Amino acid sequence: MMKPATERLRIGVVGLGRLGKRHAENLAYRVRGATLAAACSPLEAELAWARDALPEPRLYADYADLLADPQLDAVWLVTPSSLHAQQIVDALRAGKHVFCEKPLSLDVAECERVLAEAVRYPHLQATIGFMRRFDPSYRDAFDKIAAGQIGRPFLVRSQTTDKNDNDGFFVRFAATSGGIFLDCTVHDIDVARWLLGKPRATRVFAAGTIALHEGLREFGDVDNGVAICEFEGGKLAMFYASRTQAHGNDTHSEVVGTAGALTIGRNPRANRVEIYDATGIRNECTPNFFDRFEDAFLHEARAFVASVQNAPGKGDAAQSGATLADALEATRIGVALRESLQSGEAVTL
Repeated sequence: MMKPATERLRIGVVGLGRLGKRHAENLAYRVRGATLAAACSPLEAELAWARDALPEPRLYADYADLLADPQLDAVWLVTPSSLHAQQIVDALRAGKHVFCEKPLSLDVAECERVLAEAVRYPHLQATIGFMRRFDPSYRDAFDKIAAGQIGRPFLVRSQTTDKNDNDGFFVRFAATSGGIFLDCTVHDIDVARWLLGKPRATRVFAAGTIALHEGLREFGDVDNGVAICEFEGGKLAMFYASRTQAHGNDTHSEVVGTAGALTIGRNPRANRVEIYDATGIRNECTPNFFDRFEDAFLHEARAFVASVQNAPGKGDAAQSGATLADALEATRIGVALRESLQSGEAVTL
């Protein structure tokens, strides 16, 4: 039975790593209508953090125990990508709404399995965390495109580039990340489909290079990659992903239409301070994606809680974030890009 909108949505967060902590703090202190009622991690250090930082949630070391908690309405998954698909299925079977960080899965068949399972629970919402849809600038661009301000959009150029990490975190992560296109470009893929009206991809081509991090070679990965995606109806997308930027996290997109164009975040400024000195005029950049999309993470959490509360029984039909079907398409395209990178040939979808 759906709780009335006037009651708080009781959420359990699963996974308390660097991003999980951010989500937990938002849900605990900054999301109207939500109560962070439980937290789950197999790591004692993360549970200890929860005891100190969060307002007395029930703590679980085992996910199955959290799902068995009858006082929870929803789960918030911030766990390794390889666990997402089965954890979503288990949550739906337990009668919980689900928010899950991207990706739905790195495997297309697993994505399809989750969609088939979710059909059995039309009253439950399952949202995937493509947070750029909730960034104020991306949302404003979406609204302007929908209003026809640039005519018919037909081309998106989008990039996700991270500040160079000499500690090699992503090199250690490469064995399970799915590669640069599934780990980074999947956000740009979702943005492109969203801004272009969700067209079906028909063919992709990708290429890449290792500029700095030779450790990626054994995993068939690169630290810089470019890609082209063709969609039905003559629409196009161009993607760039990088792990080696000197200046910081530089995420931006451009949309070209028949009557104009617009850009989102071309100058990745940390604030509005400009520095004038002997090197010229410059501004500081956002150091990482946490800082660049801090507002987006908060807005997506508020939107998820509001959609569950205000549209009881409507499941995915009521949500404003990325659906399971959206996440399936992002993975499908990302996998094709990885195949193209490795084969050197275009891949037809």
